[in-house]
Amino acid sequence: MQHQATTNFILVGVGGQGTILASDLLAQVGLDAGYDVKQAEVHGMSQRGGSVSSHVRWGPVVYSPLIAAGAADYLVAFEEVEAVRFAHFLRPGGVALVNAQAIAPITVSAGSAVYPSADYLRGELARITTDVRWVPALEIAQTLGNDKAANVVMLGALSALLEAPPWVWLK
Repeated sequence: MQHQATTNFILVGVGGQGTILASDLLAQVGLDAGYDVKQAEVHGMSQRGGSVSSHVRWGPVVYSPLIAAGAADYLVAFEEVEAVRFAHFLRPGGVALVNAQAIAPITVSAGSAVYPSADYLRGELARITTDVRWVPALEIAQTLGNDKAANVVMLGALSALLEAPPWVWLK
């Protein structure tokens, strides 16, 4: 299988959403498709509901796991504010795939901050890209009986956008 270009994914969320597991699965799909794959993650205060991000890169030869600002083809966000926080990584024309779920950080819960409005979040993302796809991943996962599977629902939505052969996703 001959591959032409590197595809850059940044996956973001908060601790407990399965961001790292989802990036591990995405990296394995790239390997199974025959790509050179590099991956890097930042855990931060993930165990306390803090921000988590992971870079995954596929291509014929990938030298670095890190994605430069303005170079990601796909932003997969498991939480709305995290989508805005990491939107600067998207390239012009990049796709933002956003779980329509708000998780209030401790500063909001404590009353020292306010969670941004849906209009504000949508406006900020629209300034970065015209291709924002909102996915009710938590709602779908709950309907299926496991709200912890929202990350897998998001990977399913991403798979519909990728050109990987179907057999790769079925392993």
